[in-house]
Amino acid sequence: MSDAQEPLALTALPAPQETLTQTNWAELDHALGPATNAPEMLADLLDTSQAVRTRALHDVYGLLHHQNTIYPATVPTALYVAAILPDPRTTRSVDKDSQAFPGNIRAELLAWIDSVGTAVTDEADASGRRIGFPLDEDPPSVAVRAIRPLLFSAALDYVDDTDRHVREAAIAACIPLADDPRLRRHRADLVPLVRQVLGSSQLWQHRERAIDALDAWGEDSSGLEGQRNPFLFCDTDLAPGSFAWRADSIEGCSEEPPF
Repeated sequence: MSDAQEPLALTALPAPQETLTQTNWAELDHALGPATNAPEMLADLLDTSQAVRTRALHDVYGLLHHQNTIYPATVPTALYVAAILPDPRTTRSVDKDSQAFPGNIRAELLAWIDSVGTAVTDEADASGRRIGFPLDEDPPSVAVRAIRPLLFSAALDYVDDTDRHVREAAIAACIPLADDPRLRRHRADLVPLVRQVLGSSQLWQHRERAIDALDAWGEDSSGLEGQRNPFLFCDTDLAPGSFAWRADSIEGCSEEPPF
């Protein structure tokens, strides 16, 4: 498989096992250095033990996409995560806590793809440029941008899923990926899903995501209700739940205060 330092010219997702065995993980870094342990932690996402799956999911966030960072090892990880979504074993559960979004591991993996996609949007690039770190000077980010159509297609398969939590996570994942110029034509098809599904979610994070996406796309967001009380951002009833949100939490809060 191509090194993450170069954009990947892929027309289809590699088979999960191919990614595990043909990637030179030792040459790719994650948060703690060479990603030699990545194949084991990725395989553990499908383990029969809920405790093992939960630990693996924490590792995928904490090591392979720590604090929203795109590492060289994040790129093949994204290909693997997208490729295992259809595996029936991703309908298994993982341990939850008071800050956990509801849903199975498939929903959690879609949330991870969402987080990776958000890290390479035009907005993220603009933020990086303001502090002297444009994405086009970061090879792993360039490589993730190159595979956005593959990640989008993988997530799109679940926007009509019968599991509400999976459906919402899939739609949310499609939003940042549709920032890709090759995918913007799909926004029109996503608009009713964003409005009707995310916009009516029991989770305020998804409702606000719907409002933000529709506004950014020049669509009507009137009638949608986001977070009713912005000062309740740390309330346990409102706390976000995917590992992506928790990765940036501070003293139990889901995100920085909205002011």
